[in-house]
Amino acid sequence: MLIIATIDTFIPFQIILSFTEMKNLKNFRIPAFIKNRYFISIMVFIVWLTFFDKNDFVTQYSYRKQLNELNKDKAYYTDEIAKNKKELFELMSDSIQLEKFAREKYLMKKDNEEIFVIVPEHNAEETEYAE
Repeated sequence: MLIIATIDTFIPFQIILSFTEMKNLKNFRIPAFIKNRYFISIMVFIVWLTFFDKNDFVTQYSYRKQLNELNKDKAYYTDEIAKNKKELFELMSDSIQLEKFAREKYLMKKDNEEIFVIVPEHNAEETEYAE
């Protein structure tokens, strides 16, 4: 009994081979390169690497993609560190710059001053400053 499975259905049926059809099957020759043990070994190796190994091609592709993303993040953070170092050097070398930075960024003020923060309407909900 031969079972043929398709995507849609699963239909078992019996095939009766005639004597001439069986003769034709005996005369069917497998090409010599397929019988070669080195060819079989290489094909098994390729199938193993493609589907079953823990470092298969799909996994290697995802690792490569993840590595590229991490390299992009590394470049971004390296640039941010350089900008922050430059800003820190400017703030530490100039007291006027330090005072300006503190007033703008952290809303610091002198004792005899009052600060009024004017926030545009479209950014009113996004502001971090609360009274």
